[in-house]
Amino acid sequence: MTNQLLPAVSFQGVTRRYGSVAAVNDVSLDISPGEFFALLGSSGSGKTTLLMLLAGFDKPTEGSVLMSGTSVSDVPPHRRQIGVVFQNYALFPHLTAAENVAYPLKMRGVGRAESETRVKTALGLVNLTDRGSSYPSQLSGGQQQRVALARALVFGPDLLLMDEPLGALDRRLRDQMQQELKRIQGELGITVIYVTHDQSEAMAMADRIGIMAEGRLLQVADPETIYAKPANHFVARFLGDCSILRVTEKDGGRGYEICGVRQPLSSQAAGRFDVVVRPENVTVHPATEAASGDIPGVPATVRDVTYLGAAWRVTLELPDRQLLLASVVRGDRMAGHLVPGESVVARWSPEFVAVLPAEKSI
Repeated sequence: MTNQLLPAVSFQGVTRRYGSVAAVNDVSLDISPGEFFALLGSSGSGKTTLLMLLAGFDKPTEGSVLMSGTSVSDVPPHRRQIGVVFQNYALFPHLTAAENVAYPLKMRGVGRAESETRVKTALGLVNLTDRGSSYPSQLSGGQQQRVALARALVFGPDLLLMDEPLGALDRRLRDQMQQELKRIQGELGITVIYVTHDQSEAMAMADRIGIMAEGRLLQVADPETIYAKPANHFVARFLGDCSILRVTEKDGGRGYEICGVRQPLSSQAAGRFDVVVRPENVTVHPATEAASGDIPGVPATVRDVTYLGAAWRVTLELPDRQLLLASVVRGDRMAGHLVPGESVVARWSPEFVAVLPAEKSI
C-alpha cells in the first residue's frame, strides 16, 4: 500500500485528559489527502485541543495520531511539516510582510536566493506581491491574515491547520477570504483541517464536517448530509435553524400524527421518534386552505415575524404549544402580510423531514 492510499491524518481512539476532565474523548477519524475538513463545535467542545494534538503542541493521554500511516507521537512540532494559522495572526511587528513569510525558511536554513523565490511565490498566491515591504501595522486585517497564510504555506507543508482564522474579520472580508482559501487549497491540493464555531463557514468551505461536543465527535459527513440528516438532536440544533417536533408514530412508522393531523414519511421509522424540519422547507398558507393540496396542513398561529432582508423569519405556534419556524421569501404570496396572532396553516414535504429517536423528556 502506498502513502497515496493512506489517510493524510488518522486519529485512533484519541483521548486527552486534564485531571478528571476529558477535553478530547475517544476520537477516531480519518482525513483523506487533499481534503478540506472542518471541525465544528462551540467553545470547549474539544476541537482546538484535537488540532493541538495533531500539531504536536500537546500529547494524547490515550490513542495515536498518525500522518500518512506513521505515528507522530514522538515527532516534535517543527518536524511534522505542518503549517498553522491562528485567529491571532502572530506576525512579528518589526518585520515586513516578506520577512514574516520568510521566517519559517530562515529557521529551516533555506538559502537566501531560494528563500526569496519561495516568498515571492507565496505572496503571489495570496495576492500580496506588492505589499512585501509593508509592516503589519500598515496592513488591513484581511491582508495580515493573508500574510499569516503565506507564512504557513511557504515551506511546502504536507498539512495546513487553521484555528478560527477568520474570526477577527468582518462579514464581507470573511466571505471574501473563504473564497480565497478554497481557491488556494484547490490550486495546491493540500490537506486542510479547519477549526471553527461558525456553521456557515464550515458549510461553505468543507468537503466534510465533523461536529464535536464535550470532547466527542458526534457526526462526520459532507455538508449536505449533515444538514439534511443529523445524527442526533444536538447536531440538528447546532447546524442551522430547525424545529424538532414531538409526534405520535402511526401506520407502523410509515407516518406520524401532529396536532391531530396525519403526515406521511418518505421512509419507514422504527420506535418512538421526533421529526426535524428546517424553516426553508415550511410553507405558510391562509387558514382557509387547511384541506387543499397533497400535503395535509397543520393549523398554527403566527407568534412572531422578523424581517431579514431576503426573507421573513416566522415563528408559528401549533395547537399543542410546540413552536415551528418558517422562512417566507420574497415572491411568496404571504411575504410581508403575516402578522402576530394570525391563524394560518403550515405544510412541509415528507422528503425534507429528518427522523430522530425521540428525545427523553426532562
